[in-house]
Amino acid sequence: MNLTIFPWMIALPLGASPLVYLAGRLGLRKVEGNGRSWLVRGLALLALALTWIPFAMSWGQFAAQGEQLSFNFESIGLQADGLSLLLAAVTLGLGTVVVLFSGPYMAGEVGEEKYYAMLLAMIGLIIGLGCANDLFNFWMWFEAMAVSSYLLVAFYREQSASLEAGIKYLVQSAVGSVFVLLGVALVLGSTGTLDMDKIRLVTNAYTSTHSGLALAGAFFVIGFGVKVALVPLHTWLPDAHSQAPSGISAMLSGVVIEAGLIAMLRALSTLGMLSVSWGTLLLGFGAVNMLFGNLMALKQVQLKRMLAYSSLSHIGYILLGLGIALTSGQLAGAQGAAFHIFNHMIMKGLAFLTVGAFMFALLYQKGSHRSLVIEDLAGAARKYPLAALALSIALLALGGLPPLAGFMSKWQIFVAGFQSGNGWVMGLVIFAALNSVLSLGYYAPVVNMLYRQKMGDVVQQGETIPLAMNIPLTVLALSIVVIGLWPSLMSWLTEPAGQAILFIFGK
Repeated sequence: MNLTIFPWMIALPLGASPLVYLAGRLGLRKVEGNGRSWLVRGLALLALALTWIPFAMSWGQFAAQGEQLSFNFESIGLQADGLSLLLAAVTLGLGTVVVLFSGPYMAGEVGEEKYYAMLLAMIGLIIGLGCANDLFNFWMWFEAMAVSSYLLVAFYREQSASLEAGIKYLVQSAVGSVFVLLGVALVLGSTGTLDMDKIRLVTNAYTSTHSGLALAGAFFVIGFGVKVALVPLHTWLPDAHSQAPSGISAMLSGVVIEAGLIAMLRALSTLGMLSVSWGTLLLGFGAVNMLFGNLMALKQVQLKRMLAYSSLSHIGYILLGLGIALTSGQLAGAQGAAFHIFNHMIMKGLAFLTVGAFMFALLYQKGSHRSLVIEDLAGAARKYPLAALALSIALLALGGLPPLAGFMSKWQIFVAGFQSGNGWVMGLVIFAALNSVLSLGYYAPVVNMLYRQKMGDVVQQGETIPLAMNIPLTVLALSIVVIGLWPSLMSWLTEPAGQAILFIFGK
């Protein structure tokens, strides 16, 4: 049973991707306009609904056995552990919501079938990346995920800004991929194998730091760091997030950069006796990301760019939790990082989708594709109360206000930092808490703008937000509130993920 179930989480969306494209292009030539839109979206939703079945069955097997699930086909090895299943849950969850949201948003767009086909491919490839168990196939999954995301970032190919963002993303990611491949070559040369489990056996036998492996680790940090948007490797992120369709902005921020982070962890975990050093490095990057992301977000007037820069800050909190776990061996730090990965998905997913809903109602239906700025939302709560409430919940949760989900995962990371007993780590926790307060300096003005008494001209002339958009916003907003009030509801997912992180690093 173990050999046949969890790979279907990968195979179903990947197999459905070309079928969705062909259905939109060739399958029903007589289906046009809204009918074609319903067809491709319906097939994409069906594929994701079916993918939830092997996910649930795989989780049941994993929970019952208490050990990772394995699958081997020729030279392709796959393993599913708590970290793999966390990434699968995050990817499937946000992917399903994005497909639901994208119906009205993408209806009638040229290449709509490509959008859904590439979105399904990206979902399958991210899940595959999380399950890869040898470094070369791991790199192949990573590259394929990157290719699918390039095409989605530059979806509006007739707009110069979109093409520029896509090219910038492509060039920087390609350079990062070269560094990853160089790291893989160094590991192969040092250990004679690409199997991650075998590499760990070899490297754990070393009694001192191996220079080749240390250099490979540096290459992995640089290469994967581009995708994770570690400062100063982040420069592609603001343009890509702001120019992509809003559903893809949500996926990039809520899933893709976290997938890059998990990939980096998997690669670094093979390098033996360096976990404390990598933990210290992650703490340093976390502090820089938090401060730089907040300072850059403070000066933004375009909403999607502001949210993009805030992603840098939230990656910083995740890195802080991981650094605490690797330097002190605490499960609470790793579990807090896993919890914040999940919470960041729902918070940032809701924020980008709500901004997308406002763009659709205020700009797109008027024939404008310009960026939405904060001033455009003046008094929006009077005309769009549900969307305004959803955006407020997302922003306040991102800012760490209790009792919302964002506060709970940050709090777990902070508690782990104080429990470590390390003065430097406790100082970083205080620094992170101050950064959380600082982030309200750009979240709060947006909320204030939404609830102004006088509606701006843009809002007064806006169209209705469709029900198909409001339903996903409501689901995500309720999730943020419920998880904030009862954070233990997510322990079934975050605790095994935290344990997997400590296990692969030998803690």
